[in-house]
Amino acid sequence: MDLLSLPRLGLVVPPENPTAEPEFGALLGGRVNVYTARFPTTPGLGLRDMLESYNRVLPDTLGRFGGMRLDAAVVACSASHYLLDPDGDRAFCAELSERAGYPVTSSTQAILAACAALGVRRLTLVSPYQPWLTDTSRAFWERAGLTVDGIVSVPAGPAPDGGPHYDPYRVTTASILDRTAAAGHPDDTAVLFTGTGMGTLAALDELARREPGRVLLTSNLASAWWARRTLAGGDAGPEHPLLGRLEKAAV
Repeated sequence: MDLLSLPRLGLVVPPENPTAEPEFGALLGGRVNVYTARFPTTPGLGLRDMLESYNRVLPDTLGRFGGMRLDAAVVACSASHYLLDPDGDRAFCAELSERAGYPVTSSTQAILAACAALGVRRLTLVSPYQPWLTDTSRAFWERAGLTVDGIVSVPAGPAPDGGPHYDPYRVTTASILDRTAAAGHPDDTAVLFTGTGMGTLAALDELARREPGRVLLTSNLASAWWARRTLAGGDAGPEHPLLGRLEKAAV
């Protein structure tokens, strides 16, 4: 097989994110070549200022692929796009696509596309974020016309002061499974695990076994699903079961 003949997907990810490339690689396997550009580091900035800076520098960061031919790109950072309303996010992606000359989407827009294809109107959010950012996420989905049935908070562990410590990059599979099992969900709600930095594939494998009829979405899973639908010619290798599960449920 000629590896360089496969479709090319660009990813833009936060500098400390350890999860996006491994999950995209696992989901897309030998069907797509994945290339990455990382946002610049932001020493001294708080979380909100950092996320706002990502939106400011995104065109230049995407431009770091230079003259390399890409077939599509995903901005694998949900949190920064939650600061935009859904219409602003959509317009931003359209602007980036026109500038780049190939389709560019955010993980948030990929989730909305998956919800439309799956007929999803209700969500339960599983969030590793600080409370203010979780609330911002909820408002984003509600402005997009979705009903949020509930929120399952998944902190990384206790903080030194005894309260919860929020760090998507340190959330464990066991914590995800424990928190989601304890919460319970209405029968007609999809479960959305938000954030490209929270590792979810092992948890989704188990949850799909427990609830075969439940729609399960994550930022990376929806983005990989979007990439598979957008790119042509990526037919090498078997389809990942989680992507196949979405395709079977899509309309």
